[in-house]
Amino acid sequence: MDGTPVTPVNSDASIREKRSVPRYTLIASVEVIESTTETKIAGRISEISRKGCYVDVLNTLPVGTRVRLVISRDKGTFTTHGKIIYVQESMGMGVAFVDTADDQLMILDVWLAELAA
Repeated sequence: MDGTPVTPVNSDASIREKRSVPRYTLIASVEVIESTTETKIAGRISEISRKGCYVDVLNTLPVGTRVRLVISRDKGTFTTHGKIIYVQESMGMGVAFVDTADDQLMILDVWLAELAA
């Protein structure tokens, strides 16, 4: 050991280094709709980026599940399809946005610009 600090492979720092877009704190309501059964789960967004978000919810869905998200805040509503990419049991899940319509991306871009300011 030469005294050089070692960053664990699964640390928050290494995850942030892999991110290609910045994440922002955003507290907003979300309705997660499972694509096959149309099961609806109410939750809260705590982080968002142009590529995805983190949903705070007690009842998580399995990794790989396709969903539709309806995110609501005082500045309107953003709707997109997504895919669950990771789960923290009884805490929440990371969702990657998939095939987001151009008009919805415009809404998201306005939100992200406000959050970055």
